[in-house]
Amino acid sequence: MAQRRDDKVLRQIAERIREIRKELKITQDVVEQDTCLSIGRIEAGSMNLTITSIVILCDYFEVSLEEFFRGIGNQYHI
Repeated sequence: MAQRRDDKVLRQIAERIREIRKELKITQDVVEQDTCLSIGRIEAGSMNLTITSIVILCDYFEVSLEEFFRGIGNQYHI
């Protein structure tokens, strides 16, 4: 079965990760070395992230999942 993908949500997630990383003044290289995640591909929005990867990044950036996802995917609210 093909994996579903929502490019709008992926772009929102990518932008949120980029925002947080830049606020903390951490380079992509440092994040990639510390987390073993391809942060460049993630920030480009070209990866369909797993929740595990998002949890790793939230822990790394010391951001709660609730705070991270605030405002992301609002088109799905009922």
